[in-house]
Amino acid sequence: MDAQSRGRADEIDPADQWVLNPRTGNYELRLGHSAAQQHSVAAPRRARRRPSAPPAPTPASPAVPKPRRGDGLPGGRRGGRSRKAGESRGGRSDRRRKVLAATGGTLAFLLVGGGLGSYLYYEHLNGNLKVIDTGTGSGSFKKDQPINILVIGTDKRSGKGNEGYGDAESVGHADTTILFHVSKDRSNATALSIPRDLITDIPACPTKQSNGSVKEIPGTKGTRFNNSLGQEGRDPGCTMRTVKALTGIEVDNFMMVDFNAVKSLSTAVGGVPVCVEKDVKDRDSKLDLKAGEHRLQGEQALAFVRTRHAFGNESDLDRIKTQQQFLSSMMREMKSKETLTSPKKFFSLAEAATKSLTVDQGLGSIGKLTDLAGELKDMNLKNVTFTTLPVLDNPNEPSNRKATVVVNSAQADPLLGMIRGDVSLTEVEKKEHAAKEAAEADAKSRQDALLQGNRSAAGDVRVDVYNGGGPPGSASTTLTWLQNSKGVYKASNHGNASTRLAATQLEYAPNQADQARALAEMMGLSATAMKMGAVDAGPKTPMKLTLGSDFKEPGAPLGAPEAPQQAPDGLQRVEADKAVCAK
Repeated sequence: MDAQSRGRADEIDPADQWVLNPRTGNYELRLGHSAAQQHSVAAPRRARRRPSAPPAPTPASPAVPKPRRGDGLPGGRRGGRSRKAGESRGGRSDRRRKVLAATGGTLAFLLVGGGLGSYLYYEHLNGNLKVIDTGTGSGSFKKDQPINILVIGTDKRSGKGNEGYGDAESVGHADTTILFHVSKDRSNATALSIPRDLITDIPACPTKQSNGSVKEIPGTKGTRFNNSLGQEGRDPGCTMRTVKALTGIEVDNFMMVDFNAVKSLSTAVGGVPVCVEKDVKDRDSKLDLKAGEHRLQGEQALAFVRTRHAFGNESDLDRIKTQQQFLSSMMREMKSKETLTSPKKFFSLAEAATKSLTVDQGLGSIGKLTDLAGELKDMNLKNVTFTTLPVLDNPNEPSNRKATVVVNSAQADPLLGMIRGDVSLTEVEKKEHAAKEAAEADAKSRQDALLQGNRSAAGDVRVDVYNGGGPPGSASTTLTWLQNSKGVYKASNHGNASTRLAATQLEYAPNQADQARALAEMMGLSATAMKMGAVDAGPKTPMKLTLGSDFKEPGAPLGAPEAPQQAPDGLQRVEADKAVCAK
């Protein structure tokens, strides 16, 4: 934990804590006066080396001293060492970026935008994180699967300077919620905003109490989505469960921030550029801007994302658009050269991000956040799209007081189908992958040809059945069905598979193709579920059928329906790489 978070040396800039050790030639984090009290960590000289985490300083350690002339600061201030012969300024800049490693971000989309986090965070930032055990059992994201992170902005008035926003004693709501979906190949992302005034059902939520016990909070039907957090003692795990029930999308992890996150992050990055088409003066949010371009930070930035009366028809849906534009601009700012090459911004951003962030146990350390950032660091902003869950005015409310909304299924169903099917909303990404899609189509055509041909008699089909993700007992019920209903007497039940599969798979040898086609027809397998080996099998060797998570019951067609490939007409969206004016 850094000096500031322990109440010492509040005036010390994090960048001032890094000095050059003339004996090693490395930058080190200085946290004390004397050799006995000084805990330091040599920064990495190469991008691939992961530095050791610094030990946490003791509460009794003295305030961090200002570096002396000649110590050398990562920020390029006077006193830095002279360059070696043949060393360019560009070389120093490259090394500086390696030294600073990852400053990450509080939000998944900020991690994408900054392209940061590919190296190890230093251990002193771990103490800034707040971790909640949601009891969802989701663990963490998987490197070879799509990632779904729920980003929650609460309207709880905690933190210095937020007392004047009213409702100071409120436990907070899920005021701003974004489901951030990252594709399996990490080439694109979709950020889905969920309106806080959406009428939905909140499922029952087991919630861990401060004494370690678990309290079951009853579900609520037909209520605002924002009540999924804070109200009745609900924690972010309730919001995760609500989003899954609403969208059909499994949420891996959550990140939660409050008002202070907007203020501190916008300040740390040096201000966020925004544009407004008209003069704005909102008495509620205190936003006061002339038409044109501005760079906002701190209280002004918070006013910009909180305003409901400055743009559009003054609804929460228009506020969501403004927030998406602001976040897109912050991502571009974090990606800019000025941020990437500024040590001061790096350190300030790391401090602001970790102090603002509450996460679940699956992301509950700097190392885990760094792993996430490493998955996202190479994504191009051209392939990041913000959109909003399509909704309609609530038909059950009087026409003169429309305050809530309901899901517009005609638009929402195909959009959610695209996200579940890992289909990008971004045209740029689609064009870049046109060749890949053509190749996949050709491969599918060849697979379909596998189903065209002779089929063995049921009595000649040999197969071992494994359960790799279906309901409990699936291998047993499938075996009984094959033997009693289909006459496949040479089938065997081998229980649970060693690994779980998302989709059912049939593995067979080239000389078992006739058996495979017969079994595929019985089971309702598509060509994509069939995996042929390269070597012929022995005459009595069985095929291997592994039932995946798509398996429901024997004989039911397997494989999820193909995801929509085109977004519904009229879908609201904001492209992260494009600057637009709020209006």
